[in-house]
Amino acid sequence: MTSPEMIHSPGMLIPLALTLAAPFAIWLAREDENKREAMSFIFSILTFLSVLALIPDVMHGKILTFTLFELIPGVSVKFAADGLAMIFAFISSFLWILTTSYNIGYMRGNKEHAQTRYYICFAVAIFGAQGVSFSANIFTLYLFYEIITMFTYPLVAHHEDAEGFEGARKYIVYLMGTSKLFLLPAMILTYILCGTLDMHLGDALTGMFPKDADPVLVSITYALYILGIGKAALLPFHNWLPSAMVAPTPVSALLHAVAVVKAGVFSVSRIMLSGFGVETLNNLGLGLPTAFLAALTILVASLIALTKDDLKARLAYSTVSQLSYVIIGVALLTPLAVSGGLMHIAHHAFSKITLFYTAGAIYTATHIKKISLMRGLGRKLPWTYGAFAIASLSMIGVPPVCGFVSKWYIVNGVMDPAFLPKWFYTGTGVTWAGTALLVALLSSTILNAGYFTPVVFSAFFRKPAPEVDIEKYSEASPAMVVPLCLTAILSVVIGLYPEFFLGLTRIFAKF
Repeated sequence: MTSPEMIHSPGMLIPLALTLAAPFAIWLAREDENKREAMSFIFSILTFLSVLALIPDVMHGKILTFTLFELIPGVSVKFAADGLAMIFAFISSFLWILTTSYNIGYMRGNKEHAQTRYYICFAVAIFGAQGVSFSANIFTLYLFYEIITMFTYPLVAHHEDAEGFEGARKYIVYLMGTSKLFLLPAMILTYILCGTLDMHLGDALTGMFPKDADPVLVSITYALYILGIGKAALLPFHNWLPSAMVAPTPVSALLHAVAVVKAGVFSVSRIMLSGFGVETLNNLGLGLPTAFLAALTILVASLIALTKDDLKARLAYSTVSQLSYVIIGVALLTPLAVSGGLMHIAHHAFSKITLFYTAGAIYTATHIKKISLMRGLGRKLPWTYGAFAIASLSMIGVPPVCGFVSKWYIVNGVMDPAFLPKWFYTGTGVTWAGTALLVALLSSTILNAGYFTPVVFSAFFRKPAPEVDIEKYSEASPAMVVPLCLTAILSVVIGLYPEFFLGLTRIFAKF
């Protein structure tokens, strides 16, 4: 296997510099709401263009690196751009552009307070997402992971009422608690075992841990990482995510599609593949329990979603479930499954942000939150519910929407006899472990259909609820409807032409 060319590139800091400057520009323009929102547009577009500028080198197999400073030997603030980094950097910067338009429609349409604080915290959260994307070592990843947590807390508590503060309290306790109790000790153990926190970049086969490292300590360290990255919303540390639904809907979109949960599954994927590596995880048998924990999370969250009448709550538990597709794909440790899992970071982002956009548009237009009261609304809000239907197909895994592609790769990875570990495959067929995971994946598809299909069906084909006069309702403002239509269309385009994100995963996951 040819080692990728490492290039010292100060230019890779431009996305970080732009997202760091954005909050200050927004604050300076705080007296004029048009200028303030223009700053969000300008910096989001510039950030996305600066990320795009890095892609050609990465696509040619190069890894761009830059060390900002070193604290002690082996511990530095260091950045790198490879295939995996570009997936998260791309979606967080691109969706920031569309969410800025959506923010304007939502915040003005609902006459929300503290809008300058809101836009500042939103921009800092994107800065944190870019930092996590480009982290070349675990210390840098930890630093930006915590920045995201701290600056999304005010967004969750935005309404400043009892419900908002309660949801924000649970949010901060879960995320800061798990990172301090588990993630920080894992980082310390890693430094003791490896003498550095720099991850192994260039392939997913060989991790950073030496071959003679104590396997018990390595396994304990791995378990601490899985427990410590609470943003991945694996059981039992998932309950913060539905509680955070008290936030404004654009924040929910940020939490569930762009910055927060994607930082979680990205961090788990990065640490599994660039920290431990496929060889170490296979040798220690760590992939199987991780895959089963993810499968359990998928099924439990899907069952809970079926019981929720509040649309945002149903979407929240759907997110808990869908995130674990990324984890299960990576934990299978096969090229097809890993590609599917990493693609799902992007595919889920476009589809889930569409769903939350539609939930916010429905609320802004009607102030209705309950699914049982939305009967017939599709006839008055056809664009919004049409986009919801497309994104739902992606969540279920129906072609040609993008969710089908990533789930197809994961399922095929489950059945790939050339690479499956010994616990999974025998010469005569798939073992009990493989069968159980296949059943979990297929069952989750049925459950996804069970909690998404009734929303769409009742909106278009059922009579309105007696207490709701749907005739007085119409679509939300174009500032909200246009972004949700665009993300729905892009979900289909990416499903039909998946080569871009698939190419990035293959560049990264070489084994």
